[in-house]
Amino acid sequence: QRSRTSGMMPAARAQGASHAGRIRVLIAEDHVLVRRGLAAIINMEEDVTVVGEAADGEEAIEQWRRLRPDVVLMDLRMPRLEGVGAIKRIRAEDPRAAIIVLTTFDHDEDIYAGLRAGAKAYLLKDVQPEELFSCIRAVHAGEAYLQPKVAAKLVQRVQEHKLTEREEQILKLLAEGKSNRGIGQALHRNESTRNRERKDPSP
Repeated sequence: QRSRTSGMMPAARAQGASHAGRIRVLIAEDHVLVRRGLAAIINMEEDVTVVGEAADGEEAIEQWRRLRPDVVLMDLRMPRLEGVGAIKRIRAEDPRAAIIVLTTFDHDEDIYAGLRAGAKAYLLKDVQPEELFSCIRAVHAGEAYLQPKVAAKLVQRVQEHKLTEREEQILKLLAEGKSNRGIGQALHRNESTRNRERKDPSP
């Protein structure tokens, strides 16, 4: 049975002053045992600490606004508001928000939707702790991160489906680590350039 018990970790409340220099993480996951297990593993690292938990997408947004964590671990399938919707709303408020999708869903459409919404990384829940920590540190440093098996799914999507020019541009920009807003701005610039070229073609 799914639990809605969440909020700030008791240890985080008691030791808020000790978080200086650590990467502050918010976990958005509707299964309480998974959430608490992740928190226990993450809190074993010296440079990473869990400052809050959320049981659904709406609560993830509320906790993010209140805690302003450095990194968010976001599940995709949650009550009230799913992960993609929560990512979009958080990134709309702060395009610099660092969000990692952590899920069991490895379909290419799920991966594409999560990255297109603005996630900087996509991990599956069978990830090893060392790779999870590496991903958290990379995303905190402003880098994008994909597990090899997730990257392979994206390649498979490209190989099996004929992408539109716009989809190809989006995938290229995602690979470069562009934010959701950055992708939008780049696409807008490209469209404006094409429109100018149509009106005033060079010899």
